[in-house]
Amino acid sequence: MLFSCTRGRKSSREKILDAAAELVGEIGAGRLTLDAVAERAGLSKGGLLYNFPTKDALLQAMIQRMIDQVAFEKDALRKQAGPGPNREARVVTKTLLNFCCGGKMQDMATGMMAATAENPSLLDPVRQVISTTLEQLKANSDDLDSALLGWLATEGLSSLEMHKLSPFSEEDRERIVKAIDRLVSKGIAE
Repeated sequence: MLFSCTRGRKSSREKILDAAAELVGEIGAGRLTLDAVAERAGLSKGGLLYNFPTKDALLQAMIQRMIDQVAFEKDALRKQAGPGPNREARVVTKTLLNFCCGGKMQDMATGMMAATAENPSLLDPVRQVISTTLEQLKANSDDLDSALLGWLATEGLSSLEMHKLSPFSEEDRERIVKAIDRLVSKGIAE
């Protein structure tokens, strides 16, 4: 389970999204069927269709849930972030590194990328988040060059890891992450 309601019982919608996320991680979004999701969620297909009338509607909800999870994490990190330069860049890079590299989120994100090849408009909410992030970095960075380079480096590392293409050892990755942190914390000028 990636994200669930803090209340006791999960709603049918949450069960469906959890089941779909598990299946996407296992078989990919391209091979995902509504029947398989309904079975995994322990619901009838009619119950699934009530919540998500199409596969695209289900995929859109999965993408939105990932966006919401990242936003929640970003808000939590923003509250914890100490003062200093490029606070927003530090929050954004740490969030990306926490969320997008490894585990269930990585498997699901990889599977979702395959689905967006068939329907690129599924990524419209992600495009909006990226635009908003850029605007926030521009508005809230003491050293915009450092903030942008740190964000771009983190996105690149995350992308390599998400697609299981990273050539870096754990030691290399650790060094890169520390360099990104230094960059966004201290800036290019130093």
